[in-house]
Amino acid sequence: MVKEMLTGNYAAAWGARLSEVDYVPAFPITPQTEIIETLSQWINDGEMNAKFTNMDSEHSMITAAGTASATGARVFAATSSQGLLYGYEMLYNVTGWRVPLVLVNVSRGLSAPITLEPDHNDVLSARDSGFIQIHAETCQEVLDTILMAYRIAEDERVLLPVLINMDGFYLSFTRESVEIPDKDAVSRFLPEYNPKHAFFKASNPMSQGVAVLGGSVYSYFKYQVHLASLNALTVHNEVAVDFKRIFGRSYSAIEAFRMDDADYVIIMSNSFAVKGKSAVNKFREMGLKVGLLRLRLIRPFPYKELRRLLSGKRAVAVIDQNISPGAGGILFNYITTALYHEPDRPEAILSFIGGLGGKDISHTEFNHIVGEMGKSIEIGVVPETQLLYTKGDLEQINNLLNIAGKTSEGVERLRN
Repeated sequence: MVKEMLTGNYAAAWGARLSEVDYVPAFPITPQTEIIETLSQWINDGEMNAKFTNMDSEHSMITAAGTASATGARVFAATSSQGLLYGYEMLYNVTGWRVPLVLVNVSRGLSAPITLEPDHNDVLSARDSGFIQIHAETCQEVLDTILMAYRIAEDERVLLPVLINMDGFYLSFTRESVEIPDKDAVSRFLPEYNPKHAFFKASNPMSQGVAVLGGSVYSYFKYQVHLASLNALTVHNEVAVDFKRIFGRSYSAIEAFRMDDADYVIIMSNSFAVKGKSAVNKFREMGLKVGLLRLRLIRPFPYKELRRLLSGKRAVAVIDQNISPGAGGILFNYITTALYHEPDRPEAILSFIGGLGGKDISHTEFNHIVGEMGKSIEIGVVPETQLLYTKGDLEQINNLLNIAGKTSEGVERLRN
């Protein structure tokens, strides 16, 4: 084992290299390109024994990844933002083929307006495709999760592709100290791929389909994907135990931070959870019992674990780094669904939209969130979904509007 300062992208490339993938179909898109540039260089220099193919689009890339996996190859690919959407049709196809490839998405806000900075509308738009979804907070977690993802995907109880998400720029180009495991240790954890299930090497019958006629047959195949996804939660937990035994690092479906005695809980995901943990530490210094939950496994959604962790808490604030126009925060709706029938659920569950397009979430905004939780308990009224927006953000917008000679109806509704 060695330690190096690696970007999130470079850590992802190391994850694929250590997994000894056979095939890397690729198409470049910012901020993901460094992953495939690194893999291409290693393969060209003979440091990786894999086939690299530069495709003509993300649609072709995911198609090639799926068909190669169906023949029994261990496959890795990466994309981002508009690229994920460009290949969207094939996401549903490859899950229907039950192929255990791994795809990294480097989150970037979706056009229009165009941006290079992250939020999670790209990856969460794929939440119903059938891909297992795991969201990473650190560069180390990116590498580790790729190793875990192949174990999960290739398990005969699952046999579904896995999508691993990391935030563009905040993680993809940020260097952190990363432990690169020894090859022998990785071999103990991730054995050589034995594709008994592959279409062209089938010795173990399972539900696979390409074309069907009739709703009864279609329903059967779709529900099999659902059941396999549910199995992934059990498999993930088993794999996490094995990973900790070999490498000493622990990953649960939901990370609990300072939760033991917490009254107020902030729920987040991905790299911005680092900001949330820093805020929680400051609140603790002030004597406020605040904790944080980081959602790591998004599909399958860990309803049971979430209920256990939130039982008896006074108030919950969900920070969605996404927005579903006309509905609000995507993850907020899953969390309220999980808690709806619970007798010991929190008194208040609040929804906040923050970090869109990579906008910072400041400690002032975390202060506002905790204040709103306390106020909701005190007066018994939960506010509508709020956009996290500071006076500085509003001044920036007003300056741009002044330059354009325009005013914005409703700008006063943005909350400080």
